[in-house]
Amino acid sequence: MKVLVVGNGGREHAIAWKLSLSPKLTKLFVAPGNAGMADVATLVDIAAKDQDGLLKFCKKENIDMVIVGPEAPLVEGIVDRFRKEGIKIFGPTQFGAQLEGSKVFSKELMKKLSIPTGEFEVFESAEKAMDYVAKKGVPIVVKVDGLAGGKGVVVATSMPKAMEAIHLNMVKKVFGHAGDKVVIEEFLEGEEASVIAITDGTSVRLLASSQDHKRIFDGDKGPNTGGMGAYSPAPVVTDELEKEILQKVFLPIVQEFKTSGHPFKGFIYAGIMVTPRGFKVLEFNTRLGDPEAQVILPRLKNDLLEIFDAVMHENLHSLQLQWKNQDCACVVIASEGYPESYEVGKKIAGIPTAKEDPDIQVFHAATKKQDGDLVTAGGRVLNVVGLGRGIFEALSKTYNAVDKIFFDKMYYRKDIGYRATTRAAR
Repeated sequence: MKVLVVGNGGREHAIAWKLSLSPKLTKLFVAPGNAGMADVATLVDIAAKDQDGLLKFCKKENIDMVIVGPEAPLVEGIVDRFRKEGIKIFGPTQFGAQLEGSKVFSKELMKKLSIPTGEFEVFESAEKAMDYVAKKGVPIVVKVDGLAGGKGVVVATSMPKAMEAIHLNMVKKVFGHAGDKVVIEEFLEGEEASVIAITDGTSVRLLASSQDHKRIFDGDKGPNTGGMGAYSPAPVVTDELEKEILQKVFLPIVQEFKTSGHPFKGFIYAGIMVTPRGFKVLEFNTRLGDPEAQVILPRLKNDLLEIFDAVMHENLHSLQLQWKNQDCACVVIASEGYPESYEVGKKIAGIPTAKEDPDIQVFHAATKKQDGDLVTAGGRVLNVVGLGRGIFEALSKTYNAVDKIFFDKMYYRKDIGYRATTRAAR
């Protein structure tokens, strides 16, 4: 089977790596990919947003299946267009992708289906949003309606911070039209986790749980990022909680899309907050998380291509997902200054040495070849991923590998997995 993966980040590298292990695969392409993906796939110089170019390539190469990694092409309707052209493509339609592409759509759907979530109000006027926040008080959460690369959520602990977030999003338009509407949501206290399901429109299978670390600094301080590390499984997501989330969240959503005539095929990612009063859904994504994919896929025993094929043929009920009895940890190495301004073009050393341990994978997020050297090409540069017997060994192996990698002005968090290790040490 000839497969094209669309995207160029750490998630797409993890997907490509896992697909490369499938005996069903005959040829693997990634568009546009990054320097690290060249080890497992043929890179194609076509941007993820270039639907015309991708479509032309698929027809030329007779691609059997397209796997879309990032959210933007899904929200822009790539699945609808490719299906009309007779090309098999994994992911939700544009209608289904609203679950991630519009916070307003997802929150109103949760309300309709009685899915546990925080209280919220939607505003199209900055003045009315500010009046509401002034009455409600802080802490409070301000979310832009549309896509913002994981940076459109502000947890405001002071009134000036809340007002600033509304002004930047709705008046200054720092995220463009994504901020035409904002969701003002109650602040929830508890522990966050990621629970991701895969569905063929009828059947649903849960992936292994995971926990992301979104803040830039140790101790979950500083601004939100696209994710600074993750681990799987997340101890806070017990077997009982998984069953409850399946029954109260994923099954109702999949049934709702099916009933509406828009069956959802792909990943549904629920970011949840486990509070003292039970779980609540913070948001949905319609693709694998990043860096969650980097810790989930190395634990998956199944053939990933076989799973994708089962979704395409609405045959997911025939598969049971199996997982390695190991924990997995991911530490993101970023450019100093991320998520604000940072420098690129720094030479990277030490990856081959870090990968000498067979339990270590290094998934590239923003790298390129320049004059024969591997150099940095973005904010989040590398994902160092390690498997181990339990969270302590997984983290030990991962940080040991991180210590062997170097580039000028590199930065990473030193406390990935701290919630899991605290629990395990009790």
